[in-house]
Amino acid sequence: MQLEYHPRDYYPSAQDLPDSDETPVDNELQDLIPTLLKAMLASIWSERMDWFFGVDMGIYTDPNQPAIVPDGFLSIGVPRIIGEGLRLSYVLWQEQQVPTLVLEVVSQTRRGEYSQKKQQYAQLGVLYYVIYNPLRTQQPRLEVHQLKGGEYQLLSGEPVWLPELNLGIGRDRGKNQGIEREWLYWYDENGDRYLTPEERADRQQERADRQQAVIEQKEQTIQHLRERLKQLGIDPDTLA
Repeated sequence: MQLEYHPRDYYPSAQDLPDSDETPVDNELQDLIPTLLKAMLASIWSERMDWFFGVDMGIYTDPNQPAIVPDGFLSIGVPRIIGEGLRLSYVLWQEQQVPTLVLEVVSQTRRGEYSQKKQQYAQLGVLYYVIYNPLRTQQPRLEVHQLKGGEYQLLSGEPVWLPELNLGIGRDRGKNQGIEREWLYWYDENGDRYLTPEERADRQQERADRQQAVIEQKEQTIQHLRERLKQLGIDPDTLA
């Protein structure tokens, strides 16, 4: 969703605005989960430069109002990189693009994820609002809402397919930074989970180890044959 701002005498830039609300996260997952999704996108969309994923970054919708700071958000149709200094914050009157997806990770201290923030993101025009609550035991931990007619509707199934992104999002158990637990991951159109950068590196190392083992086995077989020929009185170096 693109925005139009009417000209004013002065609009502050990202450099003029605070780049954080200085509120510390009270749950490590609020940083680790969106950071993992961002790292996966950098691999999945390595050839694309028309997207940006912010983690704990302020979104400014009005120069006279404080920033909204979701745990994570994804914007499509904006430059992935803006200069060597990168983004300090996400300023809508500069970006001209509302985030397509916003992620909130719920901690023990509720921050209005199911009420005020939900209404706030709907008013902003965010297409997908994702809430992950790892503390839930009786209700779904993952909720994906799609904006329809100005209101969010809960989508069913998991992983949940997001056609505008050509990606699915869902939960699975895995290991991230040495931590084994349930994480959020991106999925393809067949419902198969994409590998994380860490998993890709592990797979590559496993393939390299297997190839090395095959080479070593061949060398051992050749050496065994040479020794057998010598026992028979045949010099293997003289064989064509």
